[in-house]
Parts: sequence; structure tokens; C-alpha cells
Amino acid sequence: MPGLLIKELPAEVHQKLKERAAQNRRSMTKEALSILELVLFEENFPKRELPEPIKTKFPITDEFIDAAKRWGRE
Repeated sequence: MPGLLIKELPAEVHQKLKERAAQNRRSMTKEALSILELVLFEENFPKRELPEPIKTKFPITDEFIDAAKRWGRE
């Protein structure tokens, strides 16, 4: 079975998960899995619609983005 490692978990999320696991008499791993299953397999899970593409006078390419990131740093 595949595993999952969560890095940089905010302290408040860790605490909430710990409390919820204790309330449900589960390990933190089992509680996290339960929450993921609940959310991911829920049939009424809201689907996000993609926004309309941005219309510009020129194409936004990877090269343009890289140049914008470097602008002012050189």
C-alpha cells in the first residue's frame, strides 16, 4: 500500500488532528486517512471551475515568466 508523508504540518493542524483522533479513538494516521476518504469520496464534493484564460496583447511564455522573475535582480 502506498504511503504519504506530510512535511511542514502547521502546529494548529497537528493539534486539531491529534484531538480529533483521540475523540474517535484512532491513531493520528487512521484519523487523517478517515478525513481524506470522507472528503475525496464524497459525491457532493464541490468541483472548482477554471477561470477564463487571461487575454493579453502578447503570449505569456515560460521565457517571459523567467524574465519577469529576474527583472530587477540583475
